[in-house]
Order: sequence, then structure tokens, then C-alpha cells
Amino acid sequence: MNDAAELSEGAASNDPEQGLAAVRALRALADRLEAVQVHSAREQGWSWQAIADVLQVSRQAVHQKHSRD
Repeated sequence: MNDAAELSEGAASNDPEQGLAAVRALRALADRLEAVQVHSAREQGWSWQAIADVLQVSRQAVHQKHSRD
């Protein structure tokens, strides 16, 4: 499952296997998008706290997850 139409169909499916596969794919996509945007924010001088505020998580959580990116 890797394109938008497949993800939409999978997420709306009554088949738990398809639905859960869509959830897994969406979670992986969200994680990749978050990493890209955090990296971009850091390159533009954003603090860990500013990023955390937008993501509505703690500074420690975002730093721990992305400081090695």
C-alpha cells in the first residue's frame, strides 16, 4: 500500500487486514514527513521548544526522536 488511492481504500475497508495495513503505511508516511519538516525547521534556526510547541509534544520528546537526524 503506497499511493493515496490505495491508502484511502484501505483505511475505509471493512477488512481489518487492509485497514490495519493502511494505518501502518500512514503512520510510516507521517513519521517520514515529520522528520523532513523537523530537519527543515532546525536548518532554519527553530528551537526544539518551538518545534515541540507546533507538534504539541514535549521538547524532550521531539529532541530525543529527531536530534540524530
